[in-house]
Order: sequence, then C-alpha cells, then structure tokens
Amino acid sequence: MKDMLAVAVRCFKIVALAFGLSACMHTDQPAADYIPKNNEPAIKPLIAKAGQPNVTINTGNITPAELVAYARTLKGIPYKYGSLKPDEGFDCSGFITYVFNHFGIAVPRSSVDFTYVNHEIPLKNAKPGDLILFTGTDSAKKVIGHMGILVSAGQEPVFIHSTSGKAYGVTETPLNTYYQGRYMKTVRVFK
Repeated sequence: MKDMLAVAVRCFKIVALAFGLSACMHTDQPAADYIPKNNEPAIKPLIAKAGQPNVTINTGNITPAELVAYARTLKGIPYKYGSLKPDEGFDCSGFITYVFNHFGIAVPRSSVDFTYVNHEIPLKNAKPGDLILFTGTDSAKKVIGHMGILVSAGQEPVFIHSTSGKAYGVTETPLNTYYQGRYMKTVRVFK
C-alpha cells in the first residue's frame, strides 16, 4: 500500500510540473505523524476555500521583527516537497507554516490558500514580515503557487522562502526580474 501511495505522489508531482504548477500548491494537511521539533506546537492550519475571500490570520502580540528573526534561523534547511519538518526539509508553504506555528499562529497550509488572506497591500508599501505571493513556476498561470516572507522592503525588497530552485532550500532572495515576473501580491498579516 505504501508503494502505491508513493507512486501516486510521484505521478501527481510529474503531472503538476507538466502543467506548470508549483510544488507548493498542494493541499495536503500536515501529516498525522508529524512530531513538532523542540516541543513546538502543532497548530491546526486555517482552511481557506474559494468563496471565503476574507481569511484573517491572528498574529496576537508577535511582532514582524520576531517572525523574521526566527525565519532567518532556518536558513540552509533543504527543500522537500510537502514537508514542514525541519529535520527533513520544507516546501515553501511548509516553511511559512512552520515559522508561524512556532509562535502559535495558525495559517493556511498551502500557498494557494493564501489567495484569500486579508489584507492585500501595494508592494511599494510593504514592510518586513509581510507575505509575498507568486505564481507557480509557469508565470502564465495566474494562480498562487509560491510564497515567502519579506525580510526587507523599499527599493530592493528581499524575501526568505524555501525554494526548489538553485538554492534548493531556505534562503533569502532579492525580488529580481525572475520573481517580479511571477509576482502576484503582497499581504500584510500583522496589524
């Protein structure tokens, strides 16, 4: 049975890539056997569905600076599709989930579900801690398929994310021409 599941997952990945979908667009829930590292809380993800255009993330008293500082401690963790386990690796939404869950903050588990999260802001008004959302690897398909956390804003924004690209893991990347072509929107989750 496990072999059949592994084959099905591999087939899904191949089909997703063939259609230009990002690996981060999956809608998996965290694995039932997930054991948080260092006693971190296992937070039930927010489930955002089409028709629910007003999903709000409650960040409580956590500051954007705390979030960014913690995210930076995870640089170098490798990329792994569908994972939010730091000892194995992260995909883009797994990384976001893990960072927010560290502070007890529930977020959607898949990048596409961030489509419906409040409060969209212009990129020119972005601040560290805001989320930056992109298409999948096929920028012609205008569906959210990748995401990161802004670590610096202004003239040359930089974001931290888990990428399946050249860096193959958690890294900081400037908003270069490639990502500008995939840019969809910026979301402010902190008040």
